[in-house]
Amino acid sequence: MPGREQLHRLRVEYGKDGRLAYLGHLEVINTMGRCIRRSGLPFSVGNGFARRIRLQFSQALPVGASSRCEYYDLLLTERVGEKDALCRLGDATPGGLAPLRCGYVPRELPALEAWLTRSAWEVSFSQGVDRAALDDALRQLLNRGSLEYLRGEKRKVVDLTQTLVGWGWGEPGVLTLQTRATNQASLRPAVLLSAAQGVLGREVPSYSVCRVGLWHEGVDGSLVEGLGTRSE
Repeated sequence: MPGREQLHRLRVEYGKDGRLAYLGHLEVINTMGRCIRRSGLPFSVGNGFARRIRLQFSQALPVGASSRCEYYDLLLTERVGEKDALCRLGDATPGGLAPLRCGYVPRELPALEAWLTRSAWEVSFSQGVDRAALDDALRQLLNRGSLEYLRGEKRKVVDLTQTLVGWGWGEPGVLTLQTRATNQASLRPAVLLSAAQGVLGREVPSYSVCRVGLWHEGVDGSLVEGLGTRSE
């Protein structure tokens, strides 16, 4: 197996949509592994008994949420042209997880999960929603500073002053959320809306969630997209 200095870090942006939006993160990892093997790309494998593909993913997407901007990093033993790699991956991958772009990034960058911490979401309501009331509920939650919820049998606490960056309204019936993942927690749109329903005292209309942006946040607050740092 080539030494680390000979490996090439290919970053792939892909979508998640349709029925495949209901795949869990582990199922996505396993599916992508099979697709990469079918693609014929010269992937690197680990030293363990299982000989797993050396593959890293961005932060897990909530089950049921779609996305236009998920990422994984794949280590290759040979440098393949980006267009060729994208074509081979596209031919081997189901449409609901189709690769959108790819490019080589520096090997020294941190792991994707730790590097891409800012997200933008679109929450599309199935029918009219009282925007003013929902805005007020979100402001009340933010003023409280944190929210608690149960995930399974575990009680979780999310610091909204760190994880809820902002919100607004796009197209009619579409709430936009900007969130930040920290070392302690990440904020899922469904958790936030569930808490907002508690403030409102009633349920909001049914909705779908789509991640529409995923970035690295610099110390100065600037945002860099997943493929914004390329290697030659």
